Amino acid sequence: MRRLLPSPADLDEAGLVEAYRLPAGRRLRMNFIASLDGAITVGGVSEGLGSAGDRRVFRVLRALADVVLVGHGTAAAEGYRAITADSAVGRLRASIGRPPTAPVAVVSRRASLDPADGLVTGAVSPTILITCAAADAGRRAALEAAGVTVLVCGDDDVDLPTAVDRLAGLGHEQVLCEGGPLLLHASLGAGVVDELDLSIAPALVGGETRLLPAGLADVQRLELRQLLEEDGVLFARYDVRR
Repeated sequence: MRRLLPSPADLDEAGLVEAYRLPAGRRLRMNFIASLDGAITVGGVSEGLGSAGDRRVFRVLRALADVVLVGHGTAAAEGYRAITADSAVGRLRASIGRPPTAPVAVVSRRASLDPADGLVTGAVSPTILITCAAADAGRRAALEAAGVTVLVCGDDDVDLPTAVDRLAGLGHEQVLCEGGPLLLHASLGAGVVDELDLSIAPALVGGETRLLPAGLADVQRLELRQLLEEDGVLFARYDVRR
């Protein structure tokens, strides 16, 4: 992995961790991979755009996070599972002095998470459901009985600023959000995004799911903080201007 900005250098695995490490404090970073024309999936999943370098960055970002935040639709489509100590992410977390497991927080306005899902049954750090008061009370109770931590944030829809505050209250200050595009759009609109980590694949896809599904109320300005490269894939860190 080569660092192009801010200062050119070759990065080993330890250097890659340091390239993405955050100072102490609250921060929500979004991680996406996109083609040159803005597609974030091939055949409905992101794997078709990935590379070995992107998978390493993915593991590093998860290793550094207190919690992984994801929309229910993305979790279902991508086959999300709990982070375990014997996984590649768990081993990396342990090697850098982090707890080997971390919770996954699923955002679902309807509390659509299945209590029998592997994301629930296989979790060492209890999975978190972020939902709203309008979600079915019986479904919420069933998830709590299955060991899920249910956070009710908002009345008719999920209030993301409240959700981020509630996660911080549980000790999860550094949040890694992995999408999908609807959650990215809502998070930008709610003003809770601090950083966009974007892997840019040298590919043209067309006709697939885009990074943003609709226009924003205002143009969101970003500031390039870091740029890495490997095998033609660019790995950009952008600060999001509030």
